[in-house]
Amino acid sequence: MTIEIKEPETLTEVKISEETKEELKQFSLEEGQVIVHCLFPPNEDDFFIRVWQTTFLIDRTSSHKSGLLHAEAITLFPDWTHVPAQTAKRFTLIFSRLPSSCKVFDLVEEIPQSGGFFVNGIVRSSTDVYEVKLQ
Repeated sequence: MTIEIKEPETLTEVKISEETKEELKQFSLEEGQVIVHCLFPPNEDDFFIRVWQTTFLIDRTSSHKSGLLHAEAITLFPDWTHVPAQTAKRFTLIFSRLPSSCKVFDLVEEIPQSGGFFVNGIVRSSTDVYEVKLQ
């Protein structure tokens, strides 16, 4: 599979073509990975974000943890991604598969400080491709 990332008109967002979105859905179905497209809304000031390798999808019923395999358009700890003021940040996280019995899961960044990403109660879909808004 080839993922094509085109240069956006501004550096405020990454545009993913419909064709690429379909390829990612198919990839998810074939390989069993879970794809999470994330949006961090604009802030009044410049800010910095990153994701830690200790970010998981946690099944609500079995406590199974699906580990982070890849992060696209965001840096991994210890590096930071600068986000200019008034700019939304979009990025994609790819995780290992969830158990087939999983119906609801949480996105949890387990880090030794405050401010980790957390999305509570994501309902499982048949495609295992999700869009979440982070705060």
